[in-house]
Amino acid sequence: MQERVDVAIIGGGPAGIFAAFELLQRRKGLRVIMLEAGADLAERSCPIAERAVNKCVGCVPCDIMRGFGGAGAFSDGKYNLTTEFGGWLQEFLPEQDVLDLIEYVDGINLQFGAPRELYTTKDSALRKQALAFDLHLLQATVRHLGTENNLRILHELHRALSRDLGFAMHFNSPVTKLEPRDGGFVLAVSSQRNEPRSIFADYVIAAPGRAGAEWFAAQCKSLGLSLYNNQVDVGVRVELPYEVFSHITDDVYEAKLVYRTKQYGDSVRTFCMNPRGYVVSENTDGIITVNGHSYRDPALHSRNTNFALLVSNRFTHPFNEPHQYGKRIASFSNMLGGGVLVQRFGDLVQGRRTNDHRLGKSFTKPTLDATPGDLSLVLPKRHLDNIMEMIYALDKLAPGTANDDTLLYGVEVKFYSSRLRLSPELETEVKGLFAVGDGAGVTRGLSQASASGVHVARVLARRLAGAGGGGC
Repeated sequence: MQERVDVAIIGGGPAGIFAAFELLQRRKGLRVIMLEAGADLAERSCPIAERAVNKCVGCVPCDIMRGFGGAGAFSDGKYNLTTEFGGWLQEFLPEQDVLDLIEYVDGINLQFGAPRELYTTKDSALRKQALAFDLHLLQATVRHLGTENNLRILHELHRALSRDLGFAMHFNSPVTKLEPRDGGFVLAVSSQRNEPRSIFADYVIAAPGRAGAEWFAAQCKSLGLSLYNNQVDVGVRVELPYEVFSHITDDVYEAKLVYRTKQYGDSVRTFCMNPRGYVVSENTDGIITVNGHSYRDPALHSRNTNFALLVSNRFTHPFNEPHQYGKRIASFSNMLGGGVLVQRFGDLVQGRRTNDHRLGKSFTKPTLDATPGDLSLVLPKRHLDNIMEMIYALDKLAPGTANDDTLLYGVEVKFYSSRLRLSPELETEVKGLFAVGDGAGVTRGLSQASASGVHVARVLARRLAGAGGGGC
């Protein structure tokens, strides 16, 4: 028997969650199903995020990357209220519409218990100080949820969705094939017991998340959809004593600083700044990369701050697999260190490998149990030169950044799907198939991912109302 639904949502990350939430708020009586390759929220458990261990134990699937809440579930929940970064929604919608969507999502988070404190770069003296060193501070207002609050809000959203009798969530149920048929779509689903299922949906919202980006790109190719290369961000995560960046993080919490290198003219940016936070690892289909997060509760604070330094690359013809490029670089780190590598900046400058002895004498104590090594054997020379130049630039704004004991973890890679040709409604060239979130190449952050889900839900609510679907 083939199950029939009005809307199928592929992926249970922020884009999928807010698409479901908005759709069910606007159209009562709809049959909506969410299909997620990972586990339910109550069953997701990352030992590193819970501070039980400080080294990846190789859970399959990785609960950091997959499951209800997506790759952002164990993040520190930074919601940036801006269009200056975080995705490309403003390429499809007027900028004010994007801001309105982000603020709408922010309001829902507040409804479910988000902290009310906001940080902003507006009128901050940091912008002028940064410009003196050719560092460019992007403007934003940020609400920091904290990892513990982020999870609490996800539980509230989960409960709200579960109360709707027309909504079903299926976990450990990856979609293996997506096929247009009879004015709708047939989805082949692999269940937890390896029993294949078939679902017919009038509409599909693809919200595959970063972990599903490669799968979604393959599906799009099989459907003959027009794809063009998205950027891939490759770099390192920097960890240093909290005091080095405290004058910045105490003021704006997270500083998005962009620098154009003198040697190559490439763009390097800071990303995901975590004051008093922790470095963690992520496992995407066997490729282990690095990330970071932080708590709001002072009892859970570390003595360090961490942030990513990412070099953005956008490839042109004939190369069309930026996702594979990032995975191959990450695989070198995995090959040499069995996972994430860590190197003291002083050792990198002196051209020597960090070993256990040198790391043990470091004044900066690592929050992740990574393998001491040599990042020059992992990252391309151009990337490494860019990162080192950026560190010296940051050292002028935050003296101590270029200290010998500053730790560099590698590699950090942000995977995004190849970009699709989409309408302003985020509909693909296949009518009825919509693409949202990071894994679809539309966004790169919690705020815009959630906003993209809300936008498509409103589009579908209008269409289904016109077709007489659902109740009022």
